[in-house]
Amino acid sequence: MAGPIEIIIPVFNEGDNIVRTLEEIEGKVSHPHRILVVYDFDQDNTLPPLKRYIESGHAGIRTEKNHYGRGALNAIRTGFESAEGELCLVCMGDLSDDMTAVAAMLIKMDEGCDVVCGSRYMKGGRQIGGPWLKRTLSRLAGMSLYLVAGVPTHDVTNSFKMYRRSLLQRIKIESSGGFEIGMEILVKAHLLGCKIGEVPSTWRDRSGGESKFQLWKWLPNYMHWYFLALKARFTRDKGGLLAPKAA
Repeated sequence: MAGPIEIIIPVFNEGDNIVRTLEEIEGKVSHPHRILVVYDFDQDNTLPPLKRYIESGHAGIRTEKNHYGRGALNAIRTGFESAEGELCLVCMGDLSDDMTAVAAMLIKMDEGCDVVCGSRYMKGGRQIGGPWLKRTLSRLAGMSLYLVAGVPTHDVTNSFKMYRRSLLQRIKIESSGGFEIGMEILVKAHLLGCKIGEVPSTWRDRSGGESKFQLWKWLPNYMHWYFLALKARFTRDKGGLLAPKAA
């Protein structure tokens, strides 16, 4: 049976949502887990309600300041490096991710997967709300890489993924901004021949606070990994981007 999950939550001014997110996790994730909240700066409005929640008797939650400077990508990298267990789950602090999918993710991990994706676009998955253009581009990217490049998930762009830390330690992270780190790791895991699984999940647009997603700024980064997956499918060229496998 899979060991405890390290649930990594990158936050930026999620004071309106963090307590409800933690309650959602506690109510729907029965498997042993620890929660690591990674923040960018000491004045982040996430921290006061988070501190009160922890002090009210909720154990197993710790905080870590971003090691690399502001931004979701750097917060996720910090979370990976600070994780203590073998299984790492990335989820957002805005109530968008489907914590009922975690049990199915764990089953896939027990079956030998190295990455398990929460998938909005496979049968049983849903996406509720969010900008139309972002939804459309995300769906097109996922479906085309699944059908053309053979990437074994319908949803490459969703950040809601569970990873083996042993895999994360083999991969050199090259992403430079935004949330594309999840897509980079997935594409590289696929090129390494790792086992990738997916489970249906529902994504809901945030009900409070402001979205940090910057489509036009980050789109070129996503396209880089998209075209790498396509190129590798037809040329077997991994581009020298992958760290060597551990001995």
